[in-house]
Amino acid sequence: MIRVGQRLGKYRLKRRLARGGFADVFEAFDTLERVTVALKIPLAEQLTPELRADFEREIQVSAKLQHPNIIGLKNADEIDGVLTLAYPMGERSLDQRLRNRMSLTTILDYAEQMLEALAYAHEQRIVHCDVKPDNLLLFADGSLRLCDFGLAKPCVNTMLASSSGTVGFVAPEQAMGRPSARSDVFSAGLIIYRMLSGSLPHWPYEWPFEGRDRVRRQAPDMIPLLQRAIQVDARRRFRDAVQMLTAFLAAKKLTVRRMDKRRRRRA
Repeated sequence: MIRVGQRLGKYRLKRRLARGGFADVFEAFDTLERVTVALKIPLAEQLTPELRADFEREIQVSAKLQHPNIIGLKNADEIDGVLTLAYPMGERSLDQRLRNRMSLTTILDYAEQMLEALAYAHEQRIVHCDVKPDNLLLFADGSLRLCDFGLAKPCVNTMLASSSGTVGFVAPEQAMGRPSARSDVFSAGLIIYRMLSGSLPHWPYEWPFEGRDRVRRQAPDMIPLLQRAIQVDARRRFRDAVQMLTAFLAAKKLTVRRMDKRRRRRA
């Protein structure tokens, strides 16, 4: 059993950051590079051949995706018989940041970075399948990076796949085992709505959602984008994050213009 304080190759485990159903994530110190990393270690008792194949796929997908808004895999190795995945260590997750209010400028910045990451993944024909605030890490340089491609799937239009994902951010068709790029769009829409409104929409996802008035006050031009992204019928959403990003940038331009007008009126 892996424990805090243990030495694993060049890594010294400092504290457990999270425990999932299949893996622990530790804050660890790389004694050679002298940097802190996030170390993902599968739970030994859960490491079936199928699960190991999932972790190997995560390694391969993470190594393939090279983008400033996607967490890069620093290293993957088998140390003393233990599979280890080392990633850069963020300051905190978007989920943690959501506990405090954010300015509209910050919200727009985070939303754009998230969509840039997803658009790039979709261009590489990879669907993330678990887009949620916990999987969006914030760094000291102001960057937001999408992480945890453990559930990611190759995209072949709409594919038969597992219904895995995080309840609350899973698109209806993904919950039935048919995720696609449109499923990531749905999750991204929920996250943007949560940032703008302070509330997370719930089934049956019928507009108006709780917090609509707050969204209308500060970013009315985002409402059509969110209405399209958070559709129960996947066919009515943006086809992928590339298309959603284009629509977002147009809505952001109008939103920034409104912000500038408000500032001038107050001056």
